[in-house]
Amino acid sequence: MSRYEFIRVEKKDHITIVTINRPEVRNALHPPACKEMDEAFNEFCEDPDAWVAIVTGEGDKAFCAGNDLKWQAQHGYEALRKGLDSLKGGFGGITRRFDCFKPIIAAVNGLALGGGFEIVLACDLIVAAEHASFGLPEPRVGLMAGAGGVHRLPRHIPYHLAMGMILTGRRFSAQEAEAMGLVNEVVPSKELMAAAQRWASEILECSPLAVRASKEAALRGMDMGLQEAIGTVFPGMTILRESEDAVEGPRAFAEKRKPRWKGR
Repeated sequence: MSRYEFIRVEKKDHITIVTINRPEVRNALHPPACKEMDEAFNEFCEDPDAWVAIVTGEGDKAFCAGNDLKWQAQHGYEALRKGLDSLKGGFGGITRRFDCFKPIIAAVNGLALGGGFEIVLACDLIVAAEHASFGLPEPRVGLMAGAGGVHRLPRHIPYHLAMGMILTGRRFSAQEAEAMGLVNEVVPSKELMAAAQRWASEILECSPLAVRASKEAALRGMDMGLQEAIGTVFPGMTILRESEDAVEGPRAFAEKRKPRWKGR
């Protein structure tokens, strides 16, 4: 029996799939659900056999409609703030998780609005169903996208495009997102999870330590000048250089066989 009430977690072949399971409220998240997401991603980060994660929503209508405003209206903003501040990863378990260098894929199966879009923006790859849509509508209800949306979106797409979305709260389609380079792939709804798992499988063909070192360098290097970033030896690079996988990769290439990665 699952220990989770508001999400599902499945693990297979080094892949962890986290599904938000509140379809009755379009997979909106309240603090109890965010706590479960946080616990699931804590476990993913700490599990040496978990190499890639996929996050998605139950059903075909919504990935996540964001913060559960009805819960907030009933319990108040202070209860929401206290509930989220206690979590390592913030809203959705990942929007404030800056020390996870394992790749996370968003499989967007419908609406990704507000906090739901902020979860998507916190992922490394984004695969969207054809009917998916995105937006940061918080200003329309007297709020702002405070779980990273106002910071991440201008870093991912041109400033004026981002501000047009942030300041109007307008919704945009998966096709628009793909055209502006925000989404890796748009697929028919029935093919969404297969596409996400295909991306995960391609990642699994690479050394997990090399993948983590690459993500760490890319993220931490963004705040540096180019010369400083290239000259910096990040912790993951040292781990990679001293690993068994760094020996296995060249050996497998020389022996013309697939490498057998151990993640150590």
